[in-house]
Amino acid sequence: MSRLAGNRALIIGAGSGIGRGVHDAFLAEGASVGSLEIDPHKCESLAAASAGPAICGDATSADANDTAVAAMVDAFGGIDTLVSCVGLFDFYLGLGELPRDALDDAFAEVMDVNVRSMLLAVRAAIEPLRASRGSIILTGSTSSFVPGRGGILYVASKFAVRGCVESLAHELAPEIRVNGVAPGGTHSTDLRGLRSLVLHDRSLGSEPDRAESIRRRSRLGVALGPADHAECYVFLASEASRGMTGRFIHSDGGANLPASTRSQKTE
Repeated sequence: MSRLAGNRALIIGAGSGIGRGVHDAFLAEGASVGSLEIDPHKCESLAAASAGPAICGDATSADANDTAVAAMVDAFGGIDTLVSCVGLFDFYLGLGELPRDALDDAFAEVMDVNVRSMLLAVRAAIEPLRASRGSIILTGSTSSFVPGRGGILYVASKFAVRGCVESLAHELAPEIRVNGVAPGGTHSTDLRGLRSLVLHDRSLGSEPDRAESIRRRSRLGVALGPADHAECYVFLASEASRGMTGRFIHSDGGANLPASTRSQKTE
């Protein structure tokens, strides 16, 4: 039996990386899937892969989120799962490395994309999710829990996502469950940099020796990709997690373990 048979899922930022991995995994598990994606070429690929609505629009637009939710309701009669995989990266820049005259715009941009877009998606989908007693899954990061996996702006935004998961879980219970996935370093991602820092043409997945770098800093010595992380989203969307809310699954190979435990072996 497919784990998500009958599930109607809307995935925000489904065009590549983890978002595309989740999109494809949900389809494989029997879900009816729709998407919102800003890149027109990625939208075309999504439309070809799924019978559900593939809306081309900006996740930081309330209208685009409303359009995507309305398209899901028109196509499938409602929504059972909302997933957001939208994000921008700051390529590890510390506060002292940020140009003074770019700080305001960079802060606004990263919070707009990494945090406000998720709130817009949730706000748009609240009523159909209440009607279905559905589930929300937001994408955090190892950077939602520990520093060092991104720069000051990225870490701050991902800590904010962690707060959103816990606060929304409190607010929306008992009708809607809200959980998060905290991936670690990911190969085959197209996570881009901030336009305000002139990093928008730089893709994290294109960094040299990306997979090997991830493997070296993983406690388990693994380099995880979108399909690996997608399994966590499938679980959180399924009935197997019906007793969970306000929680994160850490799919990071143990990268977020405290430093003091990394050199210790259990006897």
